[in-house]
Amino acid sequence: MNFQLTEEQLAVRDAAREFARSELLPGVIERDSEAKFPKEQVKKMGELGFLGMMVDPKYNGGGMDSVSYAIAMEELSKIDASASVAMSVNNSLVCWGLEKYGTEAQKQKYLTQLASGEVLGAFCLSEPEAGSDATSQRTTAEKQGDHYLINGVKNWITNGSSASIYLVFAQTDASKAHKGISVFIVERGWEGFVVGKKEDKLGIRGSDTHSLIFTDVKVPAENRIGEEGFGFTYAMETLNGGRIGIASQALGIAAGAYELALAYSKERKTFGKPICEHQAIQFKLADMATQIEAARLLVYRAAWLKDQGEDYAHASAMAKLYASEVAMSVTIEAVQVHGGYGYVKEYHVERLMRDAKITQIYEGTSEIQRIVISRKILR
Repeated sequence: MNFQLTEEQLAVRDAAREFARSELLPGVIERDSEAKFPKEQVKKMGELGFLGMMVDPKYNGGGMDSVSYAIAMEELSKIDASASVAMSVNNSLVCWGLEKYGTEAQKQKYLTQLASGEVLGAFCLSEPEAGSDATSQRTTAEKQGDHYLINGVKNWITNGSSASIYLVFAQTDASKAHKGISVFIVERGWEGFVVGKKEDKLGIRGSDTHSLIFTDVKVPAENRIGEEGFGFTYAMETLNGGRIGIASQALGIAAGAYELALAYSKERKTFGKPICEHQAIQFKLADMATQIEAARLLVYRAAWLKDQGEDYAHASAMAKLYASEVAMSVTIEAVQVHGGYGYVKEYHVERLMRDAKITQIYEGTSEIQRIVISRKILR
């Protein structure tokens, strides 16, 4: 086992860390308060190659490994999880699946734009009645000659109003249940496609989360990815990698909160000495550091397995489950270390605590991760 990062991975870490501090940190509290999407910052992320890190360079991607991607996600998430989730969706859920399963024509037309950051993508699986139970798709796609008509509603869509390219899951044959789900590439602006309300959220408030409404949206047949009925398999395969992205986000949120708590503990004094000299605080910091390191090893291992072409489904589920729970526990303790100051916005940790909660929910709840893990270990 080699735990050393390569020179390229170290360079990615340093670049992501510098970008987070110089571009994401200024204004992050205001963006959170105003629920403002970090449009300019995400645009710069695209220019620096963060939105297509793992895509082949022939499609305008960075050609990097999954470990580098996880490292970059961690660093950006320390500062602004609303920006990093846009990066995660574009990389893990949109670009990866399109490159692996799309036709050459689809890659040339759409992937090249997505990987370069020219446009953003969105992954449209969740519905009002289909969250953890992704098989219960009610959105339909009716074949009519050389095109399909899509009708339905999607919920909780990240990059909902900022994306230009949407991967939409719909039933092409409801009688086949989940085996009748297909996936289509839909462009923003097509007739009948309407972006609904923006969600007013507890955390990642800068993230652009919307419902989407499809009314007789005409989609060319060549925009279907794979055969009819391939959509559910496509979604599950894609989400396996997406969990690495969200696990990395959770890891970054935890690490960011820990770093703030550690620094504050050295500055804040009580009873004549810095609070880091009190054993009660020392033990909190020790537990936080240990949990973060364990989460980091799980995340990097899942990413490494993916890079090796190994089965990584259970590893990514373990990483997401544990990292998201560490994100919650560490951010709560970071607020506690800050005392009353942790409860006000200017010290950042209360925002990180709010941001942490969603990592236990989206791209598969913690309960779903336990199902994935238990199925693997019981086989």
